[in-house]
Amino acid sequence: MSEKRATREAYGETLIELGRANPNIVVLEADLAKSTTTIKFKKEFPDRFFDCGVAEQNMMAMAAGLATTGKICFTGSFAMFATGRAFEQVRNTIAYPSLNVKICPTHAGITVGADGGSHQTIEDIALMRVIPGMTVIVPADYYEAKKAIAKAAEIDGPVYVRLGRATLPMIFDEDYDFVPGKAIVLKQGTDVTIFATGIMVSSSLVAAENLAKAGISAEVINISTIKPLDDNAIIESAVKTGRVVVAEEHSIIGGLGSAVAELLCEKHPVPVARVGIKDVFGRSGEPAELLKYYGLTDEDISQAAKGLLGK
Repeated sequence: MSEKRATREAYGETLIELGRANPNIVVLEADLAKSTTTIKFKKEFPDRFFDCGVAEQNMMAMAAGLATTGKICFTGSFAMFATGRAFEQVRNTIAYPSLNVKICPTHAGITVGADGGSHQTIEDIALMRVIPGMTVIVPADYYEAKKAIAKAAEIDGPVYVRLGRATLPMIFDEDYDFVPGKAIVLKQGTDVTIFATGIMVSSSLVAAENLAKAGISAEVINISTIKPLDDNAIIESAVKTGRVVVAEEHSIIGGLGSAVAELLCEKHPVPVARVGIKDVFGRSGEPAELLKYYGLTDEDISQAAKGLLGK
């Protein structure tokens, strides 16, 4: 996991590939084409790119309209504004009629960094997950992001793909086969399961290595599709290990931690520890500093796992 790339880089590159293969692919942006990397699509397909200005509500409504004509619409912006500012349009104009709009904002989570709490969305997974019919995907690295964006174009209906600004270690490669709704076991274990998503997957693998040195066998599972959740994989691992840690760069309320806890509460109750943002807003700082400040490091994951061993 030496090379690092941001998942947002995969967005612009994959859009070009999709655009070349399918003339019905169109891209809408909210005056952030350079930041979200959709500028790459704009340069190659200017007639299929629509800059809607700083008006995410209007962008989503435009995407809905284009989708009714047979277009497959990808929308950009920062995650805070694509999900927060435009929630009503996403819910009522896109998801309610189940239109073919792919919401793929970048700069999600606290690793936006110095932009601060106003731009660091820690609520977006919860907002999108609660919408009926919405597929929610959080890629763990550059290659998974590429494959997820390509699969999003094939899914009939609304899809949310959460992308980030920070560079991440490579976990997969170009031969990786992403299957929506499928969890991936990255490391087998017997003492505790770590379910992770997004940037926390690579940290969870490091945590598992550190736990192994302490004689603790941790299973690491990448949950890149938050909805629909891979119920069977989650229950099977919880039965196997009897203890669960969930790690996400999101509020512990409403995200992957909530989804896993809800499922296990109904199907197979086990002790669960959630590593995530503890019901507070983000703040300005360097990504690494913020991850440490909010308790989202590999060491925090390790400590959460150790804390469950007596339960």
